[in-house]
Amino acid sequence: MRSHYCGQLNEAHIGETVSLCGWVHRRRDHGGVIFVDLRDRDGLSQVVFDPDRAETFALAETLRNEFVVRVTGLVRARPEGTVNPELPTGGIEVLAHELEVLSVARTPAFQLDEHASVSEDVRLRHRYIDLRRPEMIDRLRFRSKVSNTIRNFLDDNGFLDIETPILTRATPEGARDYLVPSRTHPGEFFALPQSPQLFKQILMVAGMDRYYQIAKCFRDEDLRADRQPEFTQIDIETSFMDEEGIMSIAETMIRQIFQRHLGVDLGDFPRMTWTEAMRRFGSDKPDLRIDMEFTDIADLMAGVDFKVFAGPANDPQSRVVALRVPGGATLSRKEIDDYTRFVGIYGAKGLAWIKVNDINAGLEGLQSPIIKFMPEDVVHKVLARAQATTGDIIFFGADKINVVNEAIGALRLKVAADTGLVREGWAPLWVVDFPMFETDKEGNLNSLHHPFTAPSCSPEELRDSPATALSRAYDMVLNGTELGGGSIRINRPDMQQAVFEVLGIGEEEAQEKFGFLLNALASGCPPHGGLAFGLDRLIMLMTGASSIREVIAFPKTQSAACPLTDAPGPVSTKQLRELNIRLRETQQQAQQS
Repeated sequence: MRSHYCGQLNEAHIGETVSLCGWVHRRRDHGGVIFVDLRDRDGLSQVVFDPDRAETFALAETLRNEFVVRVTGLVRARPEGTVNPELPTGGIEVLAHELEVLSVARTPAFQLDEHASVSEDVRLRHRYIDLRRPEMIDRLRFRSKVSNTIRNFLDDNGFLDIETPILTRATPEGARDYLVPSRTHPGEFFALPQSPQLFKQILMVAGMDRYYQIAKCFRDEDLRADRQPEFTQIDIETSFMDEEGIMSIAETMIRQIFQRHLGVDLGDFPRMTWTEAMRRFGSDKPDLRIDMEFTDIADLMAGVDFKVFAGPANDPQSRVVALRVPGGATLSRKEIDDYTRFVGIYGAKGLAWIKVNDINAGLEGLQSPIIKFMPEDVVHKVLARAQATTGDIIFFGADKINVVNEAIGALRLKVAADTGLVREGWAPLWVVDFPMFETDKEGNLNSLHHPFTAPSCSPEELRDSPATALSRAYDMVLNGTELGGGSIRINRPDMQQAVFEVLGIGEEEAQEKFGFLLNALASGCPPHGGLAFGLDRLIMLMTGASSIREVIAFPKTQSAACPLTDAPGPVSTKQLRELNIRLRETQQQAQQS
């Protein structure tokens, strides 16, 4: 039906007769001549309708925004003074000879050039309109090209693209499963996979050696800007390769993606242990574009009378830190109060601070509500250790370790963003040597990653000291976002049994939940490992989008709903009966009855 896409035309096509198909982006009547900006996924072309062709002109008068049309006409140079240098097609126009209306359109829910003022809910409900916007088309085109680069890279490096099941068995991987009732097995359920983890390990046992998949994964958890209930990950697994080999392949792939699609050389990927990352930044995914770091000062505060600091300083489960913000002395009291409320979101009970107005004037050069509670020598030691200079502000965190890490870590990111202290560019990083386990509020040990991650010690050492055991895990971080992570997996039944024992998973429970994996491990399992990258997050970062919903064609909302299809929705009583399911009456229904 068409000879060219609208965005492909330029001066080289002058004199050619072309056929274009697309949507009416805008129609303008100028002195008896009609101009139509015709749009398709590649861009815009200006089409001119001359009254000399009466029938075509009359039809053009009926055109409205978003009508779908086919135009045949002659490409010619735009008259002098009308060239639009902002458009790739701005030097030409098409003089229409024929016009065919392929589909009429009702008035759209919003104009495509006014999307900024449209709520996200409206955009998602009318996603078929929203996706016509050039920025959305560009992001999905970019995503397609990056996916193609990934496939080509992994194919060239000997990886096999193998699909794994979507309907599988529920397994404890750290988040709630989406469950699917079985009609043919009454009272039993499938689960949608949180990841292809167990299947890709079994593929290694089967001798596939190198596997990859751009896989759909599902987690029934609360959403954030970078989370969706269904998401896409680049899943990789290899045999007979250690951490260094796997990280090298992954790093090379990400380098190639950035070089090819953004023209960016990511430079070195430094290594940092988990312990160092938490000590310096309070986060296992630090943004290295921000120079601010935590300064531990518990030893300086242990003997002061100020209980806000002295209590945590003398508690081995707590932490006292200082965070120096260069130039932060200009912050107003209102801004500081706003930051105090902000850290409260993360459990902090308050936010102490000292403004350094003049470092050479002693206490007279400082401004703070807490100085009166601290000995002068301690104040000077804190300033010296934090390397404070005139014009800085120092914020303090004093609480349980996790509260300080989360609250002051989040404050570090927010203050840097608010005050322009985030450097331009890209800051990649590998975080390594994660703990094997973390302790929950009840004091139980849980896997920090998943229970199939190999520890860097023997089974005996793991049983003797599980709380201090390190894992052979690694995360790739970019600009404070975890791009992906992975680990060397357990390939021996005795090690897997030791991990289960530490987690309180008995032999019977292990056999019930993971019997197929344990049988595979006992059948000759090679050393293996892998990692998975979040494709949605990667594209979000590379395109500068505000959330992953901006790089997914049909995303869910923050409440895990789809406004376009009104999913989730009710099902018929007949369907429920076939699945042997009876719904419990909700509180609202009970009140209405």
